[in-house]
Amino acid sequence: QVQLVESGGGLVQAGGSLRLSCVASGRTFPSYTMAWFRQAPEKEREFVAAISSSGGSTRYLDSVKGRFAISRDNAKNTVYLQMNSLKPEDTAVYYCAAGRGWRPLYTIVVTSMDYWGKGTLVTVSS
Repeated sequence: QVQLVESGGGLVQAGGSLRLSCVASGRTFPSYTMAWFRQAPEKEREFVAAISSSGGSTRYLDSVKGRFAISRDNAKNTVYLQMNSLKPEDTAVYYCAAGRGWRPLYTIVVTSMDYWGKGTLVTVSS
């Protein structure tokens, strides 16, 4: 069983930046594919970014490409989401998720992930 704890959310003005962190329990973190999802009020949860177990491959939602960057530090059991040039439409609860083993990043969707954090709220004011 893996526990994921997100942090780093908050209120920021449009154009600002935030860095989200997600710390995972357990020794098997380096073997997990990691991803960030988000859910805005009255909307479905959507994929934001994913990173392979080694950190060598990443994938992004089109609307965040060039603004967000996912990274991981396997020595610290931590995955990050650096968010720059934030927009009001980025307002959502952001969730960290882990998937056991290797998988093609293009296959990552909500139902393909095995473990979830409780989320951290990001609010971007205009």
